[in-house]
Amino acid sequence: MSEILYQDARVLAVSKPAGQPVIPGRGDVGEPLLQELSRHLKARLYVVHRIDRPASGVVVFAKDPETHRLLSGLFETRRVAKKYLALVAGIPPQDGTIDAKLRIYGSGRTAADARGKPSLTRYKTIERYHEASLVEAFPETGRRHQIRAHLFSIGHPIAGDELYGDKRTAALAPRLMLHASEILFKGLLFPPFQAPIPADFQGVLEGAKAGPP
Repeated sequence: MSEILYQDARVLAVSKPAGQPVIPGRGDVGEPLLQELSRHLKARLYVVHRIDRPASGVVVFAKDPETHRLLSGLFETRRVAKKYLALVAGIPPQDGTIDAKLRIYGSGRTAADARGKPSLTRYKTIERYHEASLVEAFPETGRRHQIRAHLFSIGHPIAGDELYGDKRTAALAPRLMLHASEILFKGLLFPPFQAPIPADFQGVLEGAKAGPP
């Protein structure tokens, strides 16, 4: 069962484990998060947003149509502050802004392309290891695979990412090292929804700190 981070009469925030889809999708194995929570609570839930199946972290659901419209509107108008943790290959600058249009291709990949949609991600490097770095990423827009594609575009793909990067990048970790750590709805009385770093993520970080044997 996914960890419940916050719950009241209108909102449910949970910490999704890596590998579980938020909603049913083609080829997915196992019970999606939406079905799991609906079954557990014996109530209908409304999807406000999603994070990638291989990622972990905060996912928020509404409990009624009115709250769903409210929260969805905040996402659409960019009045939601989102923070992610990502372990990336290499050593990026201390901080930066990636302002690159993104376009979705038929392969399912997203890539920087002048014909794409405006996309903006800020990031801050908080720890440097031997072959990788831990960064905080703050997506200002919500494009498909935005953080993954943006970090790849500057030469620092996320460790464990089998879709972006190369075989070496994928081999750095047994999972996608992307964790949605915090969501804040601006102007509402909800507290920030924060998901602690899961054990599998922390284990990879400890290995990165130790370096090669």
